[in-house]
Amino acid sequence: MSREPHAGNVEIFKARTSRLFAWTCWAIAAFGVVVTLVVAGPGALPGTAPLLLVAFIGWLLFWRPAVVVLDSGVRLENPYRTIEVPWDALVQVDTRYALTLMTPHKKYPAWAAPAPGIWGGRNARPEHLKGLPDTTYGPGSSVRPGDLKNTDSGAAAVLVRTRWQALVESGQVEPGRAEEAVVAVTVEWFRVAATVALAAASYWAVFRY
Repeated sequence: MSREPHAGNVEIFKARTSRLFAWTCWAIAAFGVVVTLVVAGPGALPGTAPLLLVAFIGWLLFWRPAVVVLDSGVRLENPYRTIEVPWDALVQVDTRYALTLMTPHKKYPAWAAPAPGIWGGRNARPEHLKGLPDTTYGPGSSVRPGDLKNTDSGAAAVLVRTRWQALVESGQVEPGRAEEAVVAVTVEWFRVAATVALAAASYWAVFRY
């Protein structure tokens, strides 16, 4: 897992395993293109569209997604949507399936911070259960597997809950405004178009060659 501090009191979470998957996709694509050039020559490059799709998917699904924590709120950079949740709109942080920001009207999962699944607690250590924000703990100080510090969803949740708690305690987040606070959702149409174009080119390449 990776926590990247940036100027302006901004923290960015990306899972380290996702970066590994991204580099794997790029390596496969690069190797395939090189082999194609060596074996068939430049004339066969149009047939490498499926490899370009693999490289793009590596960026889209594994490299790009992030959870960005700012003083103004949390930004979820998902594959096809960017979601800006102001602190005033947040009512709960859930980690059952992934880091999920709950508002009065809708819930927003983070692609970059999935929960670990049924076996997520097997590698938990005592230190992974201690020092978590107060809102993490359930009845009897219980902790969900997705809240453990050593998981993607848990590490991201710590960043979000810690900043949220600090802002609430300092009076910078006003209670009772969640209903009227506006969540901004932007559809990344360029990424949608790029996916469709590369998928179409891949289909053509497979049946053309």
